[in-house]
Amino acid sequence: MFPELNSILNTSPDHFPRGEFTLVSDRQADASFLIHHFLSFYLRAGCKVCFLGLVQSFSHYSAVSQRLGVNLAQAKEKGQLVFLEGLKETLSILLRENRSSDTDTLSFLSRSPCTDLRGLFGFVRGCVRGEQGPWGPPVLIVDDLSVMLSLGVSADALLDFSHYCQATVCSELQGNVVMLTRGEDEEGEDDEDLGRLLTGLAHSCHLALRVRGLATGYCKDIHGEVELCWRGGRTSVNFSGLTDHRRVYQYKIQDKGVSFFARGTSSAVL
Repeated sequence: MFPELNSILNTSPDHFPRGEFTLVSDRQADASFLIHHFLSFYLRAGCKVCFLGLVQSFSHYSAVSQRLGVNLAQAKEKGQLVFLEGLKETLSILLRENRSSDTDTLSFLSRSPCTDLRGLFGFVRGCVRGEQGPWGPPVLIVDDLSVMLSLGVSADALLDFSHYCQATVCSELQGNVVMLTRGEDEEGEDDEDLGRLLTGLAHSCHLALRVRGLATGYCKDIHGEVELCWRGGRTSVNFSGLTDHRRVYQYKIQDKGVSFFARGTSSAVL
């Protein structure tokens, strides 16, 4: 996890809000470093984590988490982490190596058109409602939801899935949900489904973190900007005691962390 981001969000593994949906999105940048932050953060907080890894393998997340001081293999072995390796399962279904029944988690891939995600939601519900053991509130992390658009799932089906996940995890169980979705492409051309998905998720989230590249182009000392937007009443408290609903920081990704700073305050431009 990244201590500077915890300070900005006014959270720590010992003290964090519950019952919230956090949306992470990006545009001409890669916001996956924030997913690594939330994964390590909630594991350190002792939460039961259900992780839907739809774009990378378990070994990828494990290697990054190792640098952040978290052992995913150990968390998985203890039952604290339930990891769906969607990339591997998707390939096996598309290549017809998996001929299981329609109750499978990703069974929608074998149907045309893809009408719903009941199997995937059933997997999530089983994880978060199952035996919690010594762990804290459940947390669902999805990386990334928008990739399912390319698999033939409609934006409406994804929004329904998100709604049911929030109702179960956030409202019923007072846990948290974190979802990553990709934004516009490099030419700035949103397709209709992606735009509808982003808009729907943005309206239902409590906190939105929007990562984007610098308007001035590449810089070795500043890798991009992240806009934080609090919705639904919870706000961040600044040093003067006033509350903000929106803040923008620039960031630089380092080997074992990320530095955040206000616009124009990087040592590279001073």
